[in-house]
Amino acid sequence: MPKSITVSYEGKPSYSILLQQDYKKLPEEFGRLGYHTDRKVCIVTDFNLLNLHFNELENVIKSCFINVTSFSFPAGEAQKNLDTVQKLYEHLITHYFDRHDILIAFGGGVVGDLTGFTAATYLRGIDFIQIPTTLLSQVDSSIGGKTGVDFLQYKNMVGAFYQPKLVYMNLSLLHTLPKDQFVSGMGEILKHGLIKSKSYFLWLQQNNTKIMELQPDIIEEMIYNSCLIKRDVVERDPKENGERALLNFGHTIGHAVEKLSDFKLFHGHCVGVGMAAACRLSRDLGHISNGECENLLHTLTLFGLPIQVFELSAENILAATKSDKKMLAGKVKFILLESIGNAYINPTLTDAQILEGISSILYHPGTNTKGSGKAGEE
Repeated sequence: MPKSITVSYEGKPSYSILLQQDYKKLPEEFGRLGYHTDRKVCIVTDFNLLNLHFNELENVIKSCFINVTSFSFPAGEAQKNLDTVQKLYEHLITHYFDRHDILIAFGGGVVGDLTGFTAATYLRGIDFIQIPTTLLSQVDSSIGGKTGVDFLQYKNMVGAFYQPKLVYMNLSLLHTLPKDQFVSGMGEILKHGLIKSKSYFLWLQQNNTKIMELQPDIIEEMIYNSCLIKRDVVERDPKENGERALLNFGHTIGHAVEKLSDFKLFHGHCVGVGMAAACRLSRDLGHISNGECENLLHTLTLFGLPIQVFELSAENILAATKSDKKMLAGKVKFILLESIGNAYINPTLTDAQILEGISSILYHPGTNTKGSGKAGEE
């Protein structure tokens, strides 16, 4: 049975997350939000979605609104920048969009983040709706109101906290998602269990085969539980003043790897590598046992996530972590595990300790890599 989650912002209900298998309830949601047919709507998407799933959604939206336009751009992180935002501004201006009109983000995290940032800044804020199409965007970037774009080589350096009016998921689209993108989403899902719920992490382990087979009931249950975890965190800390930083588990090193690979590696794969390093650092600090650490690493590889990377140096990765926007007074805020399902912020790691963690995820030819999973391998 399709599920719904309400997300509150500053103590008041703000928007709903709907898990559906089609778009049948979308017109009803437009009505619930009080949108009249004369509102202008711009669907923002990328070229991949434009050629694959766009027409079905456009037909539904055109049945609800008189004036519907679209704006599309090439797929990929390289387009998530102020140049693309500027082109979208121009589209909205030339089509006479005002503060009563609506943007709809139809795509993965790049589309959602860019559309949300545009909505937050165009005319000082217009409504936007998230229709995430990838597993990663469904369980992560579409929830919580973080919007933004990359600036030069710095990921998500320009952004705003701005809440959507609705997050609507058509889970049937996951069956057409390339396997690498599905695996990328699993990086964020496993993270949710590791930082907040040991029982959920164990459930993911136990249902590994069913998840990778995309059994509908299991996939819906998994996405629902991941959304609940993220909902609870962002409600308590909407602007990342404390607890929300725990969602960055695996991201400090992961973002550095992503940046140094020139964004050629999937985000969730890089997070997997970062989580592998963080697990080993948690073990070295005595928080989790060696057996637990090995079990966590094995689980990452079971879901297809890499735990090693090619052709990067530890020193370059460390240097890249220093440009992370999550630095605090010159120190890296590192997220580690106190135990499985219980993460904490450690701002006291030395460069030498971080280098130890980084070194553990570097692939060296001639070593035994059976089952290790390596990012960047073709």
